[in-house]
Amino acid sequence: MSGYVHPEFGYIDYRPADGESRREKPRLLLHCCCAPCAAGCIERLRELFEVTFYFCNPNITDGSEYEKRLEELKRLGKRFGAETVEGSRGDFFAAVKGLEAEPERGARCAVCFALRLNAAAEAAKGYDYFATTLTLSPLKDARLINEIGLKAAEKFGSVYLRSDFKKGGGALRSKALSEEMKLYRQNYCGCVFSKKRCAEKEETSR
Repeated sequence: MSGYVHPEFGYIDYRPADGESRREKPRLLLHCCCAPCAAGCIERLRELFEVTFYFCNPNITDGSEYEKRLEELKRLGKRFGAETVEGSRGDFFAAVKGLEAEPERGARCAVCFALRLNAAAEAAKGYDYFATTLTLSPLKDARLINEIGLKAAEKFGSVYLRSDFKKGGGALRSKALSEEMKLYRQNYCGCVFSKKRCAEKEETSR
């Protein structure tokens, strides 16, 4: 069987690249923003792919926060047999210069998505597909993320797997598995702008 049409992910090609022996599953590089979001995706993905976690999040400029999320992702990966690869830290502030005052879910977020997905697309050249856990969040626009992912794939010659991981109980599974494994669950996306907004929201709710 060279491939088949999956109800969620569309056509999945099982044909190996030239010179490779046939593999049981295609290889997927999964860009991960954090362990809880990866937890909502990994179970369904590992049934179909050989999954590698890709942690590339230049938006997390706080060193301790960055390391905490990376270590939790590695812990999740060990449980499910997924290697964790760390990408470049990059320069988030240079990428979003001039967009500091943009609201959440605005132009700054789109630039941030592109920064991370371009890195994933470039890193995915040795894989059959790449995808992102960003579509798991109910606060993020899966349509926009998929558009950016497809453009990144075209730019770097890789193949993007469209997704909307929040569907099919993904968010609920993320919460349940995070509680079971006692994974660190942050209350903001990772950037200083989101962290400030969350702090202001908590302050006004008191």
